[in-house]
Amino acid sequence: MAGTNRVDELRLGLEATRERIDHACQQAGRSSNDVTVVVVTKTYPVSDVEILQELGVTDVGENKDQEAGPKREQMTHQGLRWHAVGQVQSNKAKTVTQWADVVHSVDRVSLVKAFDRVVVPTPIQALVQVSLDGDPDRGGCMIADLAVVAEALAGSSTLSLAGVMAVAPLGVEPSRAFGDLWNISQRLQGAFPQATWISAGMTQDFEAAIAAGATHVRIGSAILGNRA
Repeated sequence: MAGTNRVDELRLGLEATRERIDHACQQAGRSSNDVTVVVVTKTYPVSDVEILQELGVTDVGENKDQEAGPKREQMTHQGLRWHAVGQVQSNKAKTVTQWADVVHSVDRVSLVKAFDRVVVPTPIQALVQVSLDGDPDRGGCMIADLAVVAEALAGSSTLSLAGVMAVAPLGVEPSRAFGDLWNISQRLQGAFPQATWISAGMTQDFEAAIAAGATHVRIGSAILGNRA
């Protein structure tokens, strides 16, 4: 993509990614309309986000509260759905509600309680992040704790339970990991029918996530390129 301007770079990245998604959906017997692309724009400037919106992107993801809030405020146009895809510290709950429309990484009851100290006009959609390998350093609640976190979310006044999220564990075949997440999602929906979202898959493994039923994929470098 060398020699092209930034609009062309992002357009080409989006087109290539959409082709991959279309192919993955075709292979899985799914409609690409059933998969939401969350373009992860962390560390990229607001100008990139504005170009993406002009190119038809509807959802963007940010990791850091201190970057995302100002970025959203600087946008010329509104209308994007902003996803908090990184770990959220309890003391950041209030500021996250000021910019995020969706929170992907709710992994403990204490975080739900921190959010519930904030009054919002409309509940924010939230996903329970599940640890598929039991490694607490990578975020996510233990599978044994999923029900209690989901129960807290379902009873929250600030957050609204929408589904589950996970990151494929290191050294594990993504298709197996995302298959496990699908099974977890199905069990959760038995108790909470509204929890239909499955956020899984990034640039390197989103085809496997789509094959396993992901409804939301979080894609950064495939669209935005690698930061210098």
